Amino acid sequence: MILSKTTRILLGIASLTLIITYFVPLWQILLWAPQYPEGLTMKIWVDSLTGQIDIINGLNHYIGMKHISVEMFPEFKFLGALIGFLIVVGLAAAVFGSPRILFFFTWLSYAYGVAAMWDFWRWGYDYGHNLDSNAAIKVPDMSYQPPLIGYKNLLNFTSYSGPDTGAWFIIGVCLLATVLWWWEFFKARKMKLKPMSSTGKTGVMLILLGLMSFASCEIGPEPIRYGQDNCHSCKMTLTDKRFGAEVVTQKGKVYKFDDLNCLIGFLKSDFLEPNQIAQTLAVDFKKTGSFVDVQKAYFLESDVIKSPMRADIASFSEQADLDALKAEVASGTVLTWAELMKKF
Repeated sequence: MILSKTTRILLGIASLTLIITYFVPLWQILLWAPQYPEGLTMKIWVDSLTGQIDIINGLNHYIGMKHISVEMFPEFKFLGALIGFLIVVGLAAAVFGSPRILFFFTWLSYAYGVAAMWDFWRWGYDYGHNLDSNAAIKVPDMSYQPPLIGYKNLLNFTSYSGPDTGAWFIIGVCLLATVLWWWEFFKARKMKLKPMSSTGKTGVMLILLGLMSFASCEIGPEPIRYGQDNCHSCKMTLTDKRFGAEVVTQKGKVYKFDDLNCLIGFLKSDFLEPNQIAQTLAVDFKKTGSFVDVQKAYFLESDVIKSPMRADIASFSEQADLDALKAEVASGTVLTWAELMKKF
């Protein structure tokens, strides 16, 4: 069996696009803190590091973390060769039209991904746990391991770790190779769409669902972990499920607040530019765990409403819920979001 012409062309182009990974960063680590509202960045390339590494090293020195340098990553010595080998395997599958080489290329791309994530976790664990005993700042039982993927709070810093341009190219090629292999696999067994067995349909559907979920990841709010999450402004732990708010940035970072006055103070602090904000949300007073866009919300202010930081304002997604609470407390002032922004 020989791969189809379309598969070979797509595979050849996909393999060649991996050359881009030599010229763009593969991974990124970002840090935010009140004293660094614009954030600090570290970019991991195929053989080097860039970003504000000197500043990060200076800060981490006080808590006893190791000095970050290229020498800290022996992987830089062979990472470029590994990507080169992957490119050669993909081109070989395209040139020779071999399904076996295509399968090896697909398997190898997944193996690279798993190995890279394990290696990054191993480095992060050592970096965050093996601290200098003579450090100026010591917090008992505290570790500073950066997140594998996503966000994590480390003292007064919020840390983000995730794929950069190069990694997204590798992920895209890996997914394309998976689809091509499955397509060739079913075609070789003459399993056309209509007579396809339930097993074949299940396989194809799983691939399509995986691609759809990968492509349709949307930026949105995170559930508030009451009793665990802290307010970004006042640093108090969020405890009252009737109150809370979130700001979601265009990059997907989420800032959480325990009261509306904390939220508005944050918005007026110029910590973020308006064009950096994707969503500004408040917790629905009547619907536990639900958010409402502040521009569409209804607000009721009353001394009877005891909010965590004494803004004493409840948010609602429906006018009827506001009216019911106002009747219950027999007092209160109805406000719009614009009026709230002026109030605090």
